[in-house]
Amino acid sequence: MAELTGLADDRALLGRTSTAERVADILRSRIAEGYFPPGTRLSEDSIGGALGVSRNTLREAFRLLTHERLLVHELNRGVFVRVLTVDDVEDIYRTRRLVECAVVHALGRPPYAVDALAAAVAEGRAAAGRRDWKGVSTANIHFHRELVALAGSARTDELMRSVFAELRLAFHVVDDPRRLHEPYLVRNQEILDALRAGLGPKAERLLAVYLDDSLQGLVDTYARRVAAGGPGTG
Repeated sequence: MAELTGLADDRALLGRTSTAERVADILRSRIAEGYFPPGTRLSEDSIGGALGVSRNTLREAFRLLTHERLLVHELNRGVFVRVLTVDDVEDIYRTRRLVECAVVHALGRPPYAVDALAAAVAEGRAAAGRRDWKGVSTANIHFHRELVALAGSARTDELMRSVFAELRLAFHVVDDPRRLHEPYLVRNQEILDALRAGLGPKAERLLAVYLDDSLQGLVDTYARRVAAGGPGTG
């Protein structure tokens, strides 16, 4: 399998101090990138062999990712990449709104450190220029990750890393990523411009509406895809 060939390349990342956490980091990234789409069964033998780790280490990594709601264990069937429900998507956005808007609200007095946000906006535009809509999706996640990072909180970063990884599970089911992600390139720029101008309250308002619109668009698209029995949905 092509994805296992790529996974074998990650073996070097483990080094001599291989741990379940590092294996989980690798698998989390691969799931976020779509190498293992929702609904995919993960083979212990194949993945363990590709990474050169023991069955016990791999099972612990699976346990960690199951705790993060990225994987599910089905009795007598194995471990699968999770397929989100519409309720899951709505709950993810409730969390995003609570955290992201709170981060912007608490920024305090300008100037704000927005270089990383600007880099994510540029990344998205470059991906759109290549018509790489998966790349636009990734850049959008980077934008929101850097927005959360403005809080300067390692705990918040860790929480939202898991939330954003889970969100990608929904993105991988959507069959028209351009329609879903392209409109938010401009809106990312608007939030960036507001923060550059020191207009924190305006940025917060833009973000709140942004997240509400993004939720509605994703739920409508995702629900149709799931109902139609698209890839990874049944």
